[in-house]
Amino acid sequence: MSHEIPGSRENSELPTNTKRDYYEVLGVSRNVTETELKTAYRKLAMQHHPDRNPDDPSAEDKFKEAGEAYAVLSDADKRAAYDRFGHAAVNGGSAGFGGFESVDFNDIFGDIFGDIFGGGSGRRRNRAQRGNDLREDLTLTFEEAVFGIKKQITVRRYEACDGCDGLGVAPGKSAVTCSACGGRGQMRFQQGFFTVARTCSQCSGAGQIIKDPCPKCKGQGRMLQQRTLDVQVPAGVEDGTRIRYSDQGEAGANGGPPGDLYVVLHVREHAFFEREGNDLYCAIPVSFPQLALGTEITVPTVYGEHKLKVPDGTQPGTRFRIRHKGVPVLNGGNQKGDLYVEVRVQTPSKLTKRQRELLEELNGISSVENKPNKNLFNKVKDIFG
Repeated sequence: MSHEIPGSRENSELPTNTKRDYYEVLGVSRNVTETELKTAYRKLAMQHHPDRNPDDPSAEDKFKEAGEAYAVLSDADKRAAYDRFGHAAVNGGSAGFGGFESVDFNDIFGDIFGDIFGGGSGRRRNRAQRGNDLREDLTLTFEEAVFGIKKQITVRRYEACDGCDGLGVAPGKSAVTCSACGGRGQMRFQQGFFTVARTCSQCSGAGQIIKDPCPKCKGQGRMLQQRTLDVQVPAGVEDGTRIRYSDQGEAGANGGPPGDLYVVLHVREHAFFEREGNDLYCAIPVSFPQLALGTEITVPTVYGEHKLKVPDGTQPGTRFRIRHKGVPVLNGGNQKGDLYVEVRVQTPSKLTKRQRELLEELNGISSVENKPNKNLFNKVKDIFG
């Protein structure tokens, strides 16, 4: 607790030690910075404001106490005097240095305070406001995402009323200035140490009153409409890609500009291909003789069939790269990814008598020739299961 001057005239009726320490009130240390001080006060003022605590009689006292503490500690001269002499130096925070009235409300809260407590700055609600952005989801097949496609979507959105051009007033009529607030959109009244502004209840903050509303939109200035829009999906899009259409969202209030429309794409999986970026992956079944002797296989691609040469002695699981048979690069001109083909051994589930004889003969030859090579024997064993 700071030292206080006892027996001073201005504190003769109420001892100064009945007041809480200002630093304690704001919950800060004595070396608090200006920014930290402002943050602490802002938090308390929002927490204890009477408008937010109508059922708590103590809220206004706490609100005033926080304001008094901040008024002193936010001023360098007052703070220095308070640190030296305590509450007596600032006359209880209400005289001498000017006290609570010196708090700059706009500097602390700005527009946020007005939004929370019903104030605001000037005729904010009467200004043009940008419309809301909209989102629509569109599902594509794998091929549609690869090659691109033109689709149509149905959008429900608020659009400016064509009967009043979005003004909400009947044709030939105009809105009149609110008599309650004089067109300011706010009503001001004294509350404690502050002049608090609240939204005018008569005009709802617009500053104007529409006595002759548009019969088509009932004075709203906007109407809900359903539109069919064309969506051009470019080649190479992925799952989750967003396409933005400017000014295709909802119409703004009071003649404000419309928002944007975002079309979010969802791509179905393919039964054969897997996609990673712009590259495609697939697996082709081949027989053991084909891998051992070499062969040429036909590989399906998204662009048609492709002949792939498999050299003799190819090992199971080998992956071949076919250039430029992948997905087009989005907005990349003629660039494309690649196709990777993995060859996998296909073991027949049933064998003819002749096939069994040949395999047993091959197995016998392999056993004799490769008997010393256990590693090779294990590999052949793995191939045949």
